[in-house]
Amino acid sequence: MAAKTMDEIRTRFGSIRFDEAFDMIVAIANGGIVPAGILNQRLQVEVQLLHLNLRDEHQQPRYDAPRLTVPVGFACKGRRILLVDDRIKTGSTIQTARRLLQDAALIRTFAVNGNADYALYDEPCFRMPWLI
Repeated sequence: MAAKTMDEIRTRFGSIRFDEAFDMIVAIANGGIVPAGILNQRLQVEVQLLHLNLRDEHQQPRYDAPRLTVPVGFACKGRRILLVDDRIKTGSTIQTARRLLQDAALIRTFAVNGNADYALYDEPCFRMPWLI
């Protein structure tokens, strides 16, 4: 699998523009944690984790549908949320997250790679440079 360099991704992070303001970043753990941290440096808003899991460490489906592995431990009602993951393949994890956060005033999606409201890339899969 091809890889992007951290410099390539850093450049993309620096050039992305957001059309709205957010008051919370929700990172889908584990893949969304690093991108959410990078975005938080720029947006300076609260960051929360949503523990959803679908795939194993080899990116193979582990379950039939995404599973919430830790109860949601934060309030989202009325919040303007940027929902962050590293990649969006089928969209099933993002859709599950949207249902769990349905009381939010606004939810926009961000992905390093995939079909999202805000995405750095929308290409065939590549290896994230922060993965071991």
